[in-house]
Amino acid sequence: MENKERIKFIKEFTEVDGISGHEKNASRVFKKYVEGYYDELSYDNLGSIIAKQNGSDDLKIMIAGHIDEVGFLVSKIESEGYLRLHPIGGWWPHVLLSQRLEVCTSEGKKFMGIVGSTAPHVLQPDQRNKVMDLKQIYVDIGISSKDEVEKLGIRPGDPVTPVAEFMQLADPKYWAAKAFDDRLGAAVGIEVLHNLKGKNHPNAVYAVGTVQEEVGLRGARTAVYAVKPDIAFALDVTIAGDVPGMSTEAKLGKGVSISFADGSVIGHKALINTLIDICKEKNIPYTFDMLAAGGTDSGAMHIFGEGVVNCTLSIPARYIHSHYGIVHETDYLAAIDLLTEFCMRCDKKMYQKLQESKR
Repeated sequence: MENKERIKFIKEFTEVDGISGHEKNASRVFKKYVEGYYDELSYDNLGSIIAKQNGSDDLKIMIAGHIDEVGFLVSKIESEGYLRLHPIGGWWPHVLLSQRLEVCTSEGKKFMGIVGSTAPHVLQPDQRNKVMDLKQIYVDIGISSKDEVEKLGIRPGDPVTPVAEFMQLADPKYWAAKAFDDRLGAAVGIEVLHNLKGKNHPNAVYAVGTVQEEVGLRGARTAVYAVKPDIAFALDVTIAGDVPGMSTEAKLGKGVSISFADGSVIGHKALINTLIDICKEKNIPYTFDMLAAGGTDSGAMHIFGEGVVNCTLSIPARYIHSHYGIVHETDYLAAIDLLTEFCMRCDKKMYQKLQESKR
């Protein structure tokens, strides 16, 4: 993509609503930007979108990024018209106060609200010094009674999504938006198909936007069954180690982060070594990543069938699971370049070597 088109794409993809279990709008943006670059398009029964581009051979490479984002469901409507929330995905309540959330009814009507809570002025000192419990916060949509809320069509179970606009910061290579976790990973897969279009590559490459990752890697379990890949990559974000109080290799602007392991998977060592060799040869910037906790779609994909050659590639991000994360264009482009080159090179001979490395 040209940079102007890329910014338009990332803006549209991150701003659209799509919490876990309600990803249809995000899926439609995925489909819009992959149009013309696939030979087959399909969906699994949970809603994961699968775009296949044929190659000259039948080796299957799956590039998956989840398109769901963290959010909430309406859990209760108070008599005064306030909405209580049930979290979908992990939230730290301190990042929520006074932020905007949007409620979507079953009829598709949308209503803006502000996150409210008990004012700190009336809290006891020990309460003010604690992390606020989600049970203590609510959404104020500017309605004074439960009856009025119900007349709008709002009811328990309706999705509630963060509202945040995509921005380029002081250095325009720094991007800020919601839902980088993990629309950015799904975008990598789309751009790889763009790069491979019209080239004689040996693989069937699948760009996949999985659903419900934030609530247990659910879409990856069904999507990998639909694809049955030989090699699978999970594309996700990782916690950037360049903020005060942290120091890890994964830093903004230093390249794609190759993950050795996390709480859900141990990366395939020979595959990782192959990726490192490509990065060195092609001067693609890269770093390493290893998280003791948390997981990615790799956790579900690598144990499909008799096992799938797999690892996770990540894009460092600051402030994930909040209204605004920050990422760097360099790292995003490095992930695209690395996977494009891998898909061009990988053939049955390379795949056989990857298999034999475990024997």
